[in-house]
Amino acid sequence: MSSLNNFILTTLQDVGAPAEYMNYTGDEDTYIRFFEYDNESGLEADDEEQYSVHYVHLDIFSPWNYQDLAKKVKQKMKQAGFVKNAETEMYEEDTKLYHKVLRFYLITKTEED
Repeated sequence: MSSLNNFILTTLQDVGAPAEYMNYTGDEDTYIRFFEYDNESGLEADDEEQYSVHYVHLDIFSPWNYQDLAKKVKQKMKQAGFVKNAETEMYEEDTKLYHKVLRFYLITKTEED
């Protein structure tokens, strides 16, 4: 995959909240940030990696109910080929924002150099 980050940005572009890699720098109250937290070999043959497993972490932050946004994010990620493997929520006292954590994985064919 040429750029996992661009793929995720494209996947999330119409969910109703801005998404950025690692650090959100915009002015919106509700936003998404994401990053790849692990990448491992999914299959090897002849001592060469054939498939990669990309593990992605998404954070949704909002001062109000984010359930509809989270539902859209999960739908878009699933349509793009990601599989959800974790989900939790919390409240950030310091920022007064609700925080939804979503984790996904995606298996891709390893590109040749």
